[in-house]
Amino acid sequence: MIARRAAPYIAQMPDDDVRGRVAARIRAIPDFPVEGVLFRDITPLLADAGAFGSALDWLADCAAGADAIMGIESRGFIFGAAVADRLGLPFLPARKGGKLPWGTIRRPYALEYGEASLEIHADALAAGQRAAIVDDLLATGGTAEAAARLVHDAGGTVASFSFAIELPELGGRARLEPFGPVNALLAY
Repeated sequence: MIARRAAPYIAQMPDDDVRGRVAARIRAIPDFPVEGVLFRDITPLLADAGAFGSALDWLADCAAGADAIMGIESRGFIFGAAVADRLGLPFLPARKGGKLPWGTIRRPYALEYGEASLEIHADALAAGQRAAIVDDLLATGGTAEAAARLVHDAGGTVASFSFAIELPELGGRARLEPFGPVNALLAY
């Protein structure tokens, strides 16, 4: 049987050493998925239990005071579910449209070439609950904004946003700040 941490688990803010260990596990891949893009690959971070655990501890600290953790499909599920476990909180998956099996609330959002949508179950949050939104990467903020709007549509409020990585030049933070505090462990 695996020993589980007692809830709630609240971590200390990381020092430069923790940020350095996590940053050392982010692989930069040029020209992926298209030429001119420098992709930040998190798979080496996921493969290093110590560095990944440090990232999760920091993300959990940022979510303190939330009633639930929402993770955005798909890599947000990896981070968000683990944060929810650390804090002893429910995990709410924000899924791509058409993937949930029961009554849903849907929010569309713009893509570079078209539109997509996120959904949550209609009963995912009770009125007044505070959801911390967790994902791997903050770029333009469109997907995270759709998640925040879903929280509001369900009658809840956004406690915070937390990301392992932020790409500040894409302006996502400004788009999200009206909904709640925005936290990023690393910025590139």
